[in-house]
Amino acid sequence: MKWVLSAGVALFLLTCAAPVQGQLGSWELGIDYPQDNEDVPFSVGTDGGVSIQFFVNNEELLDIGVEFDYEIPFGGEADGPESEIIEAGENKSFTLTVSGIDVWSYAADSKEEFTISATLMTRQGIPVGLPGEGREAVGNLKIPTIYSLEVDISDPVGAMNAGSDVILTVTVTNKGNVQDKVGEIEVSDNCPLLTTDNGLDSLMTSNIGAGQSAEANLIATASESHPRRNCKIEVSVSSNGAMNSGGSVIVDDDTTVTVEPPLVADEDNTDPVDTSDPVEIVSSGLPAPGIATLICVLAIASLVVPRRF
Repeated sequence: MKWVLSAGVALFLLTCAAPVQGQLGSWELGIDYPQDNEDVPFSVGTDGGVSIQFFVNNEELLDIGVEFDYEIPFGGEADGPESEIIEAGENKSFTLTVSGIDVWSYAADSKEEFTISATLMTRQGIPVGLPGEGREAVGNLKIPTIYSLEVDISDPVGAMNAGSDVILTVTVTNKGNVQDKVGEIEVSDNCPLLTTDNGLDSLMTSNIGAGQSAEANLIATASESHPRRNCKIEVSVSSNGAMNSGGSVIVDDDTTVTVEPPLVADEDNTDPVDTSDPVEIVSSGLPAPGIATLICVLAIASLVVPRRF
């Protein structure tokens, strides 16, 4: 029984006494970096997430228990193991999933450091003395470059007449996180007698900063013979930055213009009115006397006898 007690004491001393820990071997925490280069950052996806592989290599003679802690930049959230047992001589890999990074709110290619920490808690199931040993591994997260445009075409105030035109304001907004500009513009409509000008070409000459907008006017003209019709006008634009990087970002918007027949002047009364010789007309509201009335008046007058003095 003495040898059992001695072995237990020896094991306890091995796990708790710092001067002899080097005789047990060592353990380390590491990260599987992209391209096996710690200077190469992990690229965050447009969904705000990225997966990071890391490991604990236990070269000690005893099993170890460790607890993990994570520090994530850009307001991200960490989802990884909280604690693990790594057997003696084992190299065990784990996955840290980062999510919740609002990549649209940070400039493209921004980089910040993340940290994975591991603290030794037990050896062979026996708690180690305080404070426990710790290991730390660091890496970088990089915000991706996002090209994203939004186009908006204003609605007309009202209908237009054949033979006239209407001005439509087109606004392009950069929703990405890097400077961009319009690469190509296409304007289409479903009315063959409706034409549009090239007023939107100016959008292709100016850079649009992240979160900024640029606008231009599009003039649509209806032929004088244009019938009454609702005409759909569609504008599509592409991202110049996306095209140069080998991608494709095309957005569009549309509006409807109502064309009415041309205005026609009143042709029913085309003779000018001559007001140089005005004629005054006087009318009375009394009825005109009839013949019977005149006879009665004459009869009464003949019966009147003149008075003599």
